[in-house]
Amino acid sequence: MQATIGDIDDVTAADVQAAVADDKNATHDGPPEGYDRTFLRVTGMHCTTCEAFLESVANVTAGVADTSASYVTETVRVDYDSNELSESALLDVFSQGAYTALHRDDDLARQRTEEELTWRLAAGVMFGMMVMLPYIISLYPVHFGVLYSGRSMELARELVASARYFYYFLFFFTSLVLFYTGGPLLRGAYVSLRMRQPNMDLLVSLAAVSAYLYSTIAVFLVQIGVIDAIYNHVYYDVTVAIILVVTAGTYYESTIKRQATKRLSELTTAQVDDARLLNDGGQTEQVAVTDLTGGDAILVREGERVPVDGTLRENSCTIDEAVVTGESLPVTKAPSDDVVGGTLVTSGAAVVSVDDGAPSSLDRIVDVLWDIQSATNGTQKLANKLAVVFVPLVLILAAVAGVSYLALGAPVTTALLVALTVLIVSCPCALGLATPLAVSSGIREAMEQGIVVFDDTVFERLRGMDVVVFDKTGTLTTGQMNVIETDAPTELLEMAAMVEERSSHPVAEAITDAVAPTSVVSSGDPSEDETTTHADGGVIKDTDEPEAQRDVTAFKSYTKGVQGTVGDRAVLVGHPALFDTQGWSVPSEIRTQATAATESGNLPVVIGRDGRAEGIVVVGDEPRDGWADTVAELNDRDIEVVVLTGDDSDAASTFRQHTHVDHVFAGVPPEGKAETVRQLGAGKQVTMVGDGTNDAPALASADLGIALGSGTALAVDAADIAIVDDDLASIATVFDIAAATNRRVKQNIGWAFLYNAIAIPLALAGALNPLFASVAMASSSLLVVMNSTRPLSSSNQTVSAAKPDR
Repeated sequence: MQATIGDIDDVTAADVQAAVADDKNATHDGPPEGYDRTFLRVTGMHCTTCEAFLESVANVTAGVADTSASYVTETVRVDYDSNELSESALLDVFSQGAYTALHRDDDLARQRTEEELTWRLAAGVMFGMMVMLPYIISLYPVHFGVLYSGRSMELARELVASARYFYYFLFFFTSLVLFYTGGPLLRGAYVSLRMRQPNMDLLVSLAAVSAYLYSTIAVFLVQIGVIDAIYNHVYYDVTVAIILVVTAGTYYESTIKRQATKRLSELTTAQVDDARLLNDGGQTEQVAVTDLTGGDAILVREGERVPVDGTLRENSCTIDEAVVTGESLPVTKAPSDDVVGGTLVTSGAAVVSVDDGAPSSLDRIVDVLWDIQSATNGTQKLANKLAVVFVPLVLILAAVAGVSYLALGAPVTTALLVALTVLIVSCPCALGLATPLAVSSGIREAMEQGIVVFDDTVFERLRGMDVVVFDKTGTLTTGQMNVIETDAPTELLEMAAMVEERSSHPVAEAITDAVAPTSVVSSGDPSEDETTTHADGGVIKDTDEPEAQRDVTAFKSYTKGVQGTVGDRAVLVGHPALFDTQGWSVPSEIRTQATAATESGNLPVVIGRDGRAEGIVVVGDEPRDGWADTVAELNDRDIEVVVLTGDDSDAASTFRQHTHVDHVFAGVPPEGKAETVRQLGAGKQVTMVGDGTNDAPALASADLGIALGSGTALAVDAADIAIVDDDLASIATVFDIAAATNRRVKQNIGWAFLYNAIAIPLALAGALNPLFASVAMASSSLLVVMNSTRPLSSSNQTVSAAKPDR
């Protein structure tokens, strides 16, 4: 449909244009004067309580001005006084408890912290088996009255009761499981108490620690002769079971995420660390970009990236600015033109004068990206929200139950057992595992279909999406220049390709790829030339002419094209403006074709010989296969589709005319993309789909970001989801998997609540003891695990055209 920037319901043309201008000219908030800013990776964060805790710890530290943490990205942004606090000391500030602060690029340290969870679980299983075996062999049979009978039962009971020092053995290994394997859980519980924000860790820890303390006190009371039947009071097995079940669930979730991340290929950013400094004598030396000062002259050769922002001092050249601006067509630059750091010199060489204090525009994009990411709090898990109400309720119920039994004349041990049973049976293992295991199953299913999910809140957030914004270049299009149409004599096409072979311009590469030149113009009758058509539409000429006749001489490269002599014929290839400059004639029909190509968003390349234009080649960035089906399917889900591009309006005409594209915003720079996404997000949930470095701020600004896997590492880092195989159809698949995952979460949570609704009243009535409570708790957790690990495809039914329930 026809749309302009003013068509969007809540965003006017003036709003976006003003925001783009302000954002382009504004300096993003940096650290206070005299302070440095750094970004740290802090492992161990898993909820907003962790964010609040780390921020509170840092903000009371001398030398720290401001801190912002994000558990989703495990990132902490810190503004600090480097004269008062070194960066190594800063790492110590955040390395508290089971939190570990690392330099952001310290991959080795990050790998060690990831392996730590494996060691914790392995140790827990080993030491837990040493606790559980005695229970299975002797304590359970005695407690339940099985395996033994008559005199053998009496002997077994006497043996279990007399082996009092054996319980020290159980105490020792249970302590290892609780405090080593369960260390992260206890840390999370401590943090929640300190921040007065109850979470699932607190609930789990209450049950595990209560059973541990009750059993330890029972062992002590037996030693001083207060109680005799110790096997009825030792519930170390409950502690072990709770810790291992929850840790195993966390390990499964972590493993799935790591496997998904490994699916991505090694991607690189376009940052430049070194520059070639040019002195007055014309000599060059390699220097670090950080050593450059305003006014320095640097040489950037063909095929290299411009290190920093500056002004072209000498030579004309062609520059590909797609990485920063998103524009697919290369730009020609003449002396005194501005050049942008991070862009690629594709033709010619550039002598650039460095701007005063100029960072690379790419570096500025990196700063914006990390500012957005580190300042954005993640969505708190549903289980933690429930814990705010559930924790106080369980504690009150346990206390009331214990006091009530004492008031009714029950023994102290009975009252304590009832209170303990309530705590154990209320242990939210099933509730705590319901969401992460179902989400892990969704991540696994997505991974199998070439979709990498980085953030475990993605599936929940996808439910409420109102708008999907597509970057054009490299996302809806291939991002590669290709010959779309040719209207020229075959012989002239060959000659043009031979001249273009001398150039490294993307347009030249497109023409030489489409046309395979093997000869020059024949000196005889053209009808005698034998030709064959190349498989991709190009032309191959069969000839026996000498190699020398196929040479290109007198080659010249201009900002808008190339010229050369093929045999004895002068050949010019380039923009119509180049023909005017060189005084070559261009027929009106070719000018009309060139105008039509420009209006359709493509690049016209006129070709001629001996002073006259004789044909035209249309080069452009073609839409990806299946893009129309993808936007149509999103539209059918009642989701608005917006196309965003740095190219001019003509380049986006194909998408503006499509029925299922609601709005097209053209001519938007990278900073403007992020601002446009924020404008669209006023009152709506927005997903951004992009592939390039220039899309990273917009991906991070959106409620949810999807990056194509072939995009740069920076874009992938900013996104919540990466499409490994660049298949746009996978975007609809993501919505399907999200719907199936959310159904699975609801099933798990429904079962967890049903279990608690039955088990807690039974515990309050005294119908359960801690052992039965632990069996019931473990059984409910097992059902949740089994349901979560089922393939989602069985529940991944076709999603209706209507938007999913919120």
